[in-house]
Amino acid sequence: MSDAGPTRECNVCRQPIAGDPIASNSDGPFCSTGCREISRLLGDDAPSDRPATKSDTDRSVPDGVTRTFLRIDGMYSPTCEAYLEHIADTQSGVVAAEASYVTETVRVDHDADAVSADDLRDALSRTGYTAFLRSDAIADGNASGTRRSREADGLRKRRSDEVLGLRYAAGIVFGAFLMVPYVAIMYPAHLAPYFDAAFLKAFEGAFQLSGGSGFLFLRIYFVLTAIVLFFTGMPVLRGAYISLKMRRPTTDLLVAFTVVSAFCYGTGAVLLGDNNIFYDLTLVVAAVVSGVSFYETSIKQRALERLTELTVSQVDSARRLNDGDDATEVAVDSLDPGDRILVREGERIPVDGTLVGDGCSVKEAVVTGEALPVAKRTGDSIVGGGVVTDGAAVVEVGDPVTSSVDRITDSLWSIQSADHGIRRRADALAYRLATLVAGVAVAVGVWVIVSGGSLPASVMAVLLALLVATPWALGLATPLSVATSIRDAMERGIVVLDDTIFERLREVDVVVFDKTGTLTTGEMEVVEVDASDEALADAAALERRAAHPAAAAIVSAIDSKTGDATARTDGDHIDGSDAEDGATPPAGRDVRDFRTHATGVSGTVDGRDALVGDLDLFAERGWTVPSEVRAKARDARGFGRLPVVIGRDGRANGLVVVGDNPRQGWLDTVTSLHERGIEVAVLTGDNEEATDFFAEQEAVSYVFADVPPEGKTEAIRRFQRDRRVAMVGDGTNDAPALAQADLGISLGSGTALAADAADIAIVDDDLSLVKTTFEFARAARRRVRQNVGLAFAYNAIAIPVALGGLFNPVTAAISVAVCGGLLAVNSSRDLFAE
Repeated sequence: MSDAGPTRECNVCRQPIAGDPIASNSDGPFCSTGCREISRLLGDDAPSDRPATKSDTDRSVPDGVTRTFLRIDGMYSPTCEAYLEHIADTQSGVVAAEASYVTETVRVDHDADAVSADDLRDALSRTGYTAFLRSDAIADGNASGTRRSREADGLRKRRSDEVLGLRYAAGIVFGAFLMVPYVAIMYPAHLAPYFDAAFLKAFEGAFQLSGGSGFLFLRIYFVLTAIVLFFTGMPVLRGAYISLKMRRPTTDLLVAFTVVSAFCYGTGAVLLGDNNIFYDLTLVVAAVVSGVSFYETSIKQRALERLTELTVSQVDSARRLNDGDDATEVAVDSLDPGDRILVREGERIPVDGTLVGDGCSVKEAVVTGEALPVAKRTGDSIVGGGVVTDGAAVVEVGDPVTSSVDRITDSLWSIQSADHGIRRRADALAYRLATLVAGVAVAVGVWVIVSGGSLPASVMAVLLALLVATPWALGLATPLSVATSIRDAMERGIVVLDDTIFERLREVDVVVFDKTGTLTTGEMEVVEVDASDEALADAAALERRAAHPAAAAIVSAIDSKTGDATARTDGDHIDGSDAEDGATPPAGRDVRDFRTHATGVSGTVDGRDALVGDLDLFAERGWTVPSEVRAKARDARGFGRLPVVIGRDGRANGLVVVGDNPRQGWLDTVTSLHERGIEVAVLTGDNEEATDFFAEQEAVSYVFADVPPEGKTEAIRRFQRDRRVAMVGDGTNDAPALAQADLGISLGSGTALAADAADIAIVDDDLSLVKTTFEFARAARRRVRQNVGLAFAYNAIAIPVALGGLFNPVTAAISVAVCGGLLAVNSSRDLFAE
């Protein structure tokens, strides 16, 4: 019996301990052997010394404080995170705020009396950002309310993709119109003095800004170029404004330096009668950068559409039993503690509670990760999100009224809202370059004044220095690299939505694999048969009436072995019409008095008692089990396998072992990671016997069994103290751990919640692609480095030309064309072919 007094909680997963705690060391108590092993091998709950890419979020909200989650459209950089956190912190009553551009979420802890959730939403909807409360998304019909699930279900509220496309189109249309005079007249006029070609000589002096024609040109081009600059280039200008406000220069600021200085220089040139008008630079750079952003967004949208869509394991309605035992379907939100609900075979349990009806079997893999159905008896706890696989369940609703899946979803939001992106390499470089370029420009302006030049001449010199020295193409290099790398990965079945992944993959020290459905198939199969054909025929006749997954696997395997496709029965029993594949039922097969039990089935076959189930069922019925059958059954429990004993007339006479087999190529995958110097860990809710096989593998460094979902997340946190961690999983119960990890990878067979939590989704459900993702990261890094280097091609041409006094719209256009062309060619190459 457990000690009287306050409810104990596990020292690892922080969940209440039902009954006696697991035998613990000085760091206990623990709710399971898995949590105990996590504490023993990964240490206590001391804070990490490692700067994490994902914050260790608070596990609980202080009394009197409300936690609100918001989705923010328009976030795309670490600067956005800092800006929105700053805005939230300035609101009265806000205790803490944490934003993530990776998951487009903000978590705010606040005093609801001082500032409401609606007030926060309104406050954060500014400067091009649009905030939505999580409750708004749920009310719109998406149960999970998480980012990728909403988007994949077509419930996105924003129209930013369409607006970005419109901005790009406007830039192309206006830019093409305005570039015609440049190409037809201005460029030839600038080239004419340097060439003897007759056709160029005809243009010499053709473009002059003296007199009224110059001001006509100014009025037309000033207005139309301003439209392109402030409409097409608005996302860049907004990013530059925020970077200045937060004192964090980014590539947006470098691009803004170029397009704004080109616009200002062109305006000043017209007023001063100078023919070097760089409106074309504003037009081209604004349109090209906008176009690449649009391309990146469209590629990410295509990647999003590739995600496997599976139902999120949450239930909106329940069948509540009334006093007369008739049932009324009601919304889950209307349930009260103590209500009784009916859950039929094959249905998902809506909320946590206690079984008060007859025994049944429940598959709890969605929450616990346990591959096999669990037998439940009256008084046992029932997990919301589990599926009743055999019989029906009458559940008394617990207090509070909630589901384990709901708690997992809340945990996922808490973690994702603290999922900070790693600052792009180009942004880190921009931080230094922006200061250098600004310093050089100011120095040039001062030098002109000191040399006796006028103030207008000094201003023009500063603008020209910004035009020449600013490496604006860095704002082109990174998104182009991201978009093409996502494209190449997607073509191989690897979906990437977050541009920080390229860096995080390369920094991984530990890869943690969920077992069930990830390293194993997650499907019930017969892996061993030790029984006579007659005993197998009895088992098939009974198991055909059962609905649990093990029964289907047993019937299929036995039919294949014996050629017996069905059983002939009388009355309301199965007859030959149920035969599979057109097989003819054998004569004399008669099944009567069929009954289901929590751990098996029974009945009479050809007038003789037959029993199929586990050792506990045979013990309950008082049937004899030979020692050799008992020993084989116990041995079969390893690797998560289920021994099913077959008996007739009071005695066991055979055994069928049902199991969850390892995926093809799993060993090659973990071995390749091990050879890269990456540690491999296996983490599962299955029992210890189910993981013995993995513990014996040299490439596997850690194995943790019997771990609850909260324990999985805590294991990731403790690994993260001194290591970068990737998590590979497929189930809803893996979602918080996938989100907590520095990198989450979900398989195509996984649930939508798992895919939502992950950073990478392997849509083809091919475990070997985990190895490919790490190869992909190295190739992506090469492309980013190459593109960042090529981005300076513009400056490599422009600076020497300017020093020679030859910088004009023609040489500027040539510099832009060479730089853009090199970036386009390099990015168009197949990433994996490099």
